Amino acid sequence: MKNDLLTRGVAEVIEKEHLATALHSGRKLRVKFGIDPTAPDLHLGHTVPLRKLRQFQDAGHKAVLIIGDFTARIGDPSGRDKTRPQLSDKEIKQNLKTYLAQAKKVLDLKKTEIHNNSEWFKNDGKLILELMANMSMERVMERDDFQKRIQAGQEVTMLEALYPILQGYDSVAIRADLEIGGQDQKFNLLMGRRLQRKYGQSEQDVIMLPLLEGTDGVQKMSKSLGNYIGLEEKPEIMFGKIMSVPDKLILKYAELLTDLPLDKMSAKTKSDPRAAKMELSRTLVAMYHGKSAAKKAEEEFVRVVSKKELPQKIATLTLDPKPLTLVELLVKAKLASSKSEARRLIQQGGVKINEEKQSDPNKVISLEKEALLQAGKRKYLKIRGS
Repeated sequence: MKNDLLTRGVAEVIEKEHLATALHSGRKLRVKFGIDPTAPDLHLGHTVPLRKLRQFQDAGHKAVLIIGDFTARIGDPSGRDKTRPQLSDKEIKQNLKTYLAQAKKVLDLKKTEIHNNSEWFKNDGKLILELMANMSMERVMERDDFQKRIQAGQEVTMLEALYPILQGYDSVAIRADLEIGGQDQKFNLLMGRRLQRKYGQSEQDVIMLPLLEGTDGVQKMSKSLGNYIGLEEKPEIMFGKIMSVPDKLILKYAELLTDLPLDKMSAKTKSDPRAAKMELSRTLVAMYHGKSAAKKAEEEFVRVVSKKELPQKIATLTLDPKPLTLVELLVKAKLASSKSEARRLIQQGGVKINEEKQSDPNKVISLEKEALLQAGKRKYLKIRGS
């Protein structure tokens, strides 16, 4: 187990020998992971560091979960080519409502130490001034994200420059021995080490994890890109989305998201990638919805996708009979989270009405008669006017 902690699904460890020694010493480590509530729900990409935190928790260490309710007001600039829009207090509180309920699917929250970082930042301007005095602008502006934007003639706000310092101080506040984060977080994670040194603490070790590509197989999983697989999604939707992931990602998903034996998954992926993906889908749906739901989701997938049949159960939505454009209808029916996602679905040929493919986003849809609306391969809905 100790070897798995530092190897499975791990991209880089700082300082590996020091951390390995600490693990073998039997000392109980304080292991930190921080997440900003910038959206109301979590997806499989978020579970990669949460699962690693759970592994340390199961090994007897103290899991410390930091909810960045204060830093969410700024937004992490990591990997961003422009400034994030600032969130309001109302948006942050709304997002917080669902975070812990979803994190509970991965962590044992009864054994987890949980903090909001507003505990030490809110109403403490003196601390923030102290932190700014402890770090030079030259050091902060070293980060690649900022350099690229400056070279492209784009602005970097003072708030964004402050973000890694605030995240770094979280490690000081909870006296972290180890911090877990994605590869894109390296600058922020190292900032925690620098600040701990300045405050007379031992520097935390760092475990960096690979970023998980979404269903497109190219870009980092993100709700804004529409390539995400949400933890709260219905079992049949989750199953179908996992099955749509490119074959080249089967092993990576298995390694980062499950405890499936990689040697067997590797052999199966080479001999029968579809069977390997089916096993991956069954495993992940069972993890978050239970074995019974996973079995039903698999049966539904075979019926709808493989045999080209309609789902056994199709919900009916009654709407105001006022005509809508196709884009508006998809959003109203919650088959797309935004108008841009709806347009993308239509452009990709993924929208049908009564099994007829639709190509015009601005087509006006009349709800005089009941119709079967399909978005993608797995989302069906009967719609009719009230």
